[in-house]
Amino acid sequence: MANSMTVRKGDKVRVIAGKDKGKEGKVLRSLPEKQRVVVENVAMMKKAVRPSQSNQQGGIIEMEGTIHVSNVMLICPSCSQPTRAGRRRDDGTRIRVCKKCGKDIDK
Repeated sequence: MANSMTVRKGDKVRVIAGKDKGKEGKVLRSLPEKQRVVVENVAMMKKAVRPSQSNQQGGIIEMEGTIHVSNVMLICPSCSQPTRAGRRRDDGTRIRVCKKCGKDIDK
């Protein structure tokens, strides 16, 4: 399994499958070795935490869980449409390209 993903940290994505289908959010973390991403306000889960220096109270906190990268679709910053990302080489660096409008996704 390849460890390269077309979705990176900071990208805006739309969830296309699962219980949060249709939601949009920013990618907070990318885990290429597991082919998963953490998207803000998607796949929320509750976690019990013990009291600590930073969290004196402890208790149950709600946080984002991971979602498989195949269940999200990249939103192009130019055309604001969910799209697949193509790649092209520009003097040795790979640049992601929107398949719908043809513009560069990476600045």
